[in-house]
Amino acid sequence: MPKKVVIVGGHGNVSLRLARLLAGAGHSVTSIIRTPAHEADIRAASSAGTVTPLILSLEASPAADFAAAFRRADAVYFSAGAGGQGGEERTKAVDYEGALKVFDALELVEEPRPRLILVSAIDVRDPEKVPAHYNEDDIALSQRMRAHIAVYMKWKYEADKNLAARTAFRWTILRPGGLTSEPGTGTAAVGRTHMAPQISRDDVATALACLLDRDDAAGLAIDIVGGDTPIADGLDAAIKRGETDFLG
Repeated sequence: MPKKVVIVGGHGNVSLRLARLLAGAGHSVTSIIRTPAHEADIRAASSAGTVTPLILSLEASPAADFAAAFRRADAVYFSAGAGGQGGEERTKAVDYEGALKVFDALELVEEPRPRLILVSAIDVRDPEKVPAHYNEDDIALSQRMRAHIAVYMKWKYEADKNLAARTAFRWTILRPGGLTSEPGTGTAAVGRTHMAPQISRDDVATALACLLDRDDAAGLAIDIVGGDTPIADGLDAAIKRGETDFLG
């Protein structure tokens, strides 16, 4: 059945791919962008179906404006980020405060509220608690990531931790590893994975599209990296395992 979907951070590389997939499957997509300069790229995604740009700012627009955009939606995707631009102040404003604004907006929507599907990142966690399944290569890669993008990891963790405490709406977190722009393979390693290999943005978009119909993924945080398992099958197995210990 066609659904109404809103993508926050609609101009991102993964978001544009996701919009094309969802529109091509017959869903109605509203892509939230922060500047009119991005409208042409959003409309280009409409070649597969209905994708409508909507200008709102995570930094400047009030939560009520986002709530208005979310009304009568079946699902909201949060795939926004500062992209390392503007230092810690802007990273906090977009990746943390912007995320919380979206969470608050969802709580303002009258029931039935949309589901939230949030794009985070692998290894977003309490830095003092190393997952038990990590091997030496994972630990080394984690240390390099935290040295290189410590501010990003910090504020993504704070946002994810805030989301995990919310009960007013259903949410799912997808946590991809390092991203590439290589063509998608349609396969991945999903669930309690190691941190490598990298994964194509195409395949992350495919996983996000699959999650639209997986209401049973509510409350889960699912890691995804490059691998050999068909994405839908990998998601199904991870959802059945109910992996939720991402904050540890």
